[in-house]
Amino acid sequence: MNKKELDESVSYLIGKGFDAPEIGIVLGTGLGRLANDLEDPIEAHYNHIPYFPLATVEFHSGKLIFGTLQGKKVVVMQGRFHMYEGYDLIDVTYPIRVMHQLGIKKLFISNASGAINTDLKKGDMMLIEDHINLQGGSPLAFKNVAEFGSRFTDMSAPYDADMRKKLLAIAKKENIILKEGVYASVVGPQLETRAEYRMLKILGADAVGMSTVPEVIVANHLNLPVIAVSVLTDECNPENLKPVDINDIIAVAEKTEPSMVQLFRELIKQL
Repeated sequence: MNKKELDESVSYLIGKGFDAPEIGIVLGTGLGRLANDLEDPIEAHYNHIPYFPLATVEFHSGKLIFGTLQGKKVVVMQGRFHMYEGYDLIDVTYPIRVMHQLGIKKLFISNASGAINTDLKKGDMMLIEDHINLQGGSPLAFKNVAEFGSRFTDMSAPYDADMRKKLLAIAKKENIILKEGVYASVVGPQLETRAEYRMLKILGADAVGMSTVPEVIVANHLNLPVIAVSVLTDECNPENLKPVDINDIIAVAEKTEPSMVQLFRELIKQL
């Protein structure tokens, strides 16, 4: 990755009217509706942004949207990138670097994931308090990484404590159930076997998914405060495992989405 490419991506978006957004939001599988709430939206499709990867997953729409939400300028990533699409971790996290260069000061991430902890149920939301990277690599493992930030990025507290505290208080006030837990990130796209779910439980994971962790690593590399919320779309109990249909995952995510949107909107108002 080089700064010239990053500058070209950012210049294109500034030319489109992406004017100093304060908050970046990454929307996960089945969680694209927040973008509909933006006032005066400006869209940039990924295939028009120089050096941007292309979303290849059919239910990820593939555009950056700039607009106003709760009086704040935001940029929303509707459709993200995954290793399972054939991208490397530098491609997957390129949009985070672009949004940071545009000016964001905070990053919100959402994802759909499977519940490992049997106390978590389908349709619950989980505020990520820590993570386990099982993707076999790092988005910071490239030669000139030091040009963008410290190579040896500290990850002792990857999720912003202040925003997490605020989000939990909002959930309590709005009577929204928001659990907390550890998220494990795997490559995918296949779902896990019974033995893999048992392993994840032993490792201390409460939920498992195929995204988020690379983006959080890069946010920390950029000293960008970040929070992440998982919508739990299936229950991964190896002793009672049922086949999972991707359409069911999307349906559960869409059903839970209004609560997640409400949490994000209220948090934006408080920042």
